Amino acid sequence: MRMGAYVLQEASGGPPELIIMATGSELHLAVEARAIFESEGIPTRVVSMPSWLLFMDQDQAYRDTVLPPQITARVAVEAGTTYGWERWLGSRGSAVGIDHFGASAPWDILFEKFGITTDWVVEAGRSVLKE
Repeated sequence: MRMGAYVLQEASGGPPELIIMATGSELHLAVEARAIFESEGIPTRVVSMPSWLLFMDQDQAYRDTVLPPQITARVAVEAGTTYGWERWLGSRGSAVGIDHFGASAPWDILFEKFGITTDWVVEAGRSVLKE
């Protein structure tokens, strides 16, 4: 975590065409979505980003190794607000998350109710890949 973000799973079969980012409890969704994209022949990288602040403190060269600027198809998965992810998503990216407060239930029920699912991550990935 000392670098703020790192490649959790690398794309297979060449450079990534899609990057899926998540912070913690959502990482399993990113990993599951990656498996779907990879099975379809779309090289996909998963980035764990537990600390934006630490990642911002890294030099540009390191940040570019984790989030190569030429890979603009990006998805962020965030159980909390999607606010702030635009910095890492760029103009083409998409965030899957909740932008309101007040619901209370076990995490799996909330994730399903508010669309924080592997299916939604895959849908967001397909959308940014089309652009």
